[in-house]
Amino acid sequence: MTTIFSGSAVLRTIDDLRGPAGKLEAILNAGARDAPYTALVCHPHPLGGGTMHNKVVYHTMKTLQSFGLPVLRFNFRGTGLSEGEHDGHDEIADVRAAVDWLEHEFRLPILFAGFSFGAAMGLRACCGDEGVKGLIGLGLPVHAEGRDYEYRFLSSCPQPKLFISGARDQYGPKAKVEAVFGAAKQPAELVWIDDADHFFAGKLEQVQLAIRNWVQANFLPASAS
Repeated sequence: MTTIFSGSAVLRTIDDLRGPAGKLEAILNAGARDAPYTALVCHPHPLGGGTMHNKVVYHTMKTLQSFGLPVLRFNFRGTGLSEGEHDGHDEIADVRAAVDWLEHEFRLPILFAGFSFGAAMGLRACCGDEGVKGLIGLGLPVHAEGRDYEYRFLSSCPQPKLFISGARDQYGPKAKVEAVFGAAKQPAELVWIDDADHFFAGKLEQVQLAIRNWVQANFLPASAS
């Protein structure tokens, strides 16, 4: 493990996170000693250049860390220094490994957030897990670069869910995302970011605000200002 001090934040490289395909490259942004939750943020599709350093992932991490939460990010198998090869489906097990690591390290409930491919893999991995208390899907993909995603499992997913999508998302057309949302088990909330594409270019502050409001309302009401 390597610890790096960056301003007031402590960044730890994680050396003991392993999934079924091998070691997963990961970093932890440390939180407060009395943090009530930890958080996990998953990155978009590796074949499109997605890594744990993606801008949406980074800004989501910063938002969750602003509540004093430790936030774990990792690279899926075959991405960056993570071992294994990209599969497109088995990455669900990588998310499970990250959840298990957080539970073992902190013994705290978890909030999950994923962007695009990371949302598709993470929602499936975390739905129904009693240790994961809330789920955030950013830029939920329905059809992207020849890949189709289905979310029938959300109809039995009990945790509170937040979906944030761009009104001009080329991989998640409004009607199809609304159909996914409509079939999801309540409680669930859908936030549209006006004039935003799949990558929320120029709109990340609005994404952060939506996440912040939802976390405050559902998990940390005492921290609301």
